[in-house]
Amino acid sequence: MTSDSIAAAARETAPAGARDFLRGQIRWRWSEIVFWLATLLPFVLAPDYLVLASQVAISALFALSLDLILGFSGIVSLGHAAYFGVGAYTAGLISVWGWGEPLTGLVVAGIAAGLVGYVTSFVIARFRHLALIMITLGFGLLLQEAANSAGWLTGGFNGLQGIHTWPLLGKFEFDLYGYTAYAYALAGLFLIFLVARRIIHSPFGLALRGIRENGARMPAIGAPTHSHIRTIYTIAAIIAGIAGAMLTQSTETVSLEALGFQRSADVLVMLILGGTGKLYGGIIGAVVYMVARDQFAGLNPQYWYFWIGLLLIAVVMFLPNGILGGLELLAESAKAQWAKSKWAKTP
Repeated sequence: MTSDSIAAAARETAPAGARDFLRGQIRWRWSEIVFWLATLLPFVLAPDYLVLASQVAISALFALSLDLILGFSGIVSLGHAAYFGVGAYTAGLISVWGWGEPLTGLVVAGIAAGLVGYVTSFVIARFRHLALIMITLGFGLLLQEAANSAGWLTGGFNGLQGIHTWPLLGKFEFDLYGYTAYAYALAGLFLIFLVARRIIHSPFGLALRGIRENGARMPAIGAPTHSHIRTIYTIAAIIAGIAGAMLTQSTETVSLEALGFQRSADVLVMLILGGTGKLYGGIIGAVVYMVARDQFAGLNPQYWYFWIGLLLIAVVMFLPNGILGGLELLAESAKAQWAKSKWAKTP
């Protein structure tokens, strides 16, 4: 019996409750539709902040990639910026070499980051917890130092020079006002979110959550833990690389900071603020973090990290599941109170 026939038989014999659960998860809710419609409001209500909005969308895409491995698979990473940086430098290099078309640049950058992610996933799949944190951190630092040493290629400490992005679809310039940049980043975020949403709300996604809870037992029910980890890690690396390429293309600059530990730490903070394992958590966290950073830096350019730290401590103490988790608890509490009041009025 082939693997395809085994999978088909498994689908046919799967409990109806499991199939109904997945169908219910895939179904769009009104709150999701409202959320995505609200992302169009900056074009009308805040046109002066479209550059910031584009940075928020790119950061949200980066946070989404981290959520796939941390929130849904339990893979803790302190070096996820390595794949972001690979995508950023790939998009920058092909532009310097004479090809600045943004869409094909995204594809090439995603492939490059995915290849690096696939190679490193064989190591990542073998370790958990503290060892995994140290390995991902070490890999990120190693790649940053390699980029710094290869100054003839990457520009080293001074960054890569001579990047020029061609007009999107041959018509829309990446102007200083950020209209094209935000539309580009938002469209990319939404399309990749659809892919991530479909992955998570699938049998593969359920297996990832099982690996997160207890990876050692998953092979007993037919889920190859190491293979699944390698697959989702490679997908997350591709998405991170695309986010890095978007940043390079919209700003026409890339430096060692794209590979640095600070960027890995920032995206982890975004995810913790929004809530891990919720898909929208990274997006919400990116919005809160980037807007707060912009406001705090305007108030006090030297000590704005103090306020970010204070915000993070407050969220962890009072909303341990993140902002989105807190909102979900509030909604459930409101539903319960409404149900009780309705029941009390029933004769």
